[in-house]
Amino acid sequence: MAEELIISNSTDKQQRYETLIPQIEALVSGEPDLIANLSNIVAALKQTMNFFWVGFYLVKDNQLVLGPFQGPIACTRINFGKGVCGTSWKEKKTIIVQDVDAFPGHIACSSASKSEIVLPAFKNEEVFLVLDVDSDKLNDFDETDERHLSQVMQIIERLT
Repeated sequence: MAEELIISNSTDKQQRYETLIPQIEALVSGEPDLIANLSNIVAALKQTMNFFWVGFYLVKDNQLVLGPFQGPIACTRINFGKGVCGTSWKEKKTIIVQDVDAFPGHIACSSASKSEIVLPAFKNEEVFLVLDVDSDKLNDFDETDERHLSQVMQIIERLT
């Protein structure tokens, strides 16, 4: 297990992700506990990418329930198909929202959130959790984030 992240000082997010992904692999290697791994993944993402809010929601009893996160307090439960997270779960796909105020049914856990990306992770072809990342800036997420955060989700899927 890595105990310290080596963080690129680059302002280029592509380079920061490329430095981070192998470290996340090492961080979770050999640790069987999902919550421990999700906690470290969230901390690594927050520390390296300086996201406003980053966390996981786990599917439990047909709701998304707040899991490990970093940032301001968050909504505890999200219903299927509601908000960006619930929609990602329902549609089984990544959703990038450049302006959360323009997303129909957006759940404003924090009024400071301006843009968002949500990615699902699958077990037996069903979503079992989503990664939710919020920015306090408009238009902050793009295909670079989607590509690299999808790699993080693949790491998580291999853990289960």
